[in-house]
Amino acid sequence: MNNSAIFLSIEVSNIDNWYKHAEEQKIEIVYPITNENWGVRRFFVKDPNGVTINLLTHLE
Repeated sequence: MNNSAIFLSIEVSNIDNWYKHAEEQKIEIVYPITNENWGVRRFFVKDPNGVTINLLTHLE
């Protein structure tokens, strides 16, 4: 099954800790941690099934 069209967004606290953990676990990061103009800090990972996961936090 091709899951490349599935895209999940999950809001988390401590986004930098999540990013560090993803790097340490060698999880495929497909969009590096970025502060977006619309007030979120986020990065994307690809899970083993091909699903893209957007992990984000709102900036204050």
